[in-house]
Amino acid sequence: MAKAQAVKQENVVVRYIRETRVELGKVSWPTRQEALNLTIVVLLVTLTMAIFLGSLDYVFTKLFELIIGA
Repeated sequence: MAKAQAVKQENVVVRYIRETRVELGKVSWPTRQEALNLTIVVLLVTLTMAIFLGSLDYVFTKLFELIIGA
């Protein structure tokens, strides 16, 4: 009985791998240029947000220093 379950578990894993390979074949992968362009966009947005949030932090820090008088 335990041997039959071991075989069944193996079949589940094999089926999972087989189905995963089929699904990956259906994926529309980006071209190298598309991936590069999207990476640049992500980096620019990240840099812009970092500068924006850093500026806000600086302004609020100075504002609180003026209010508290530290």
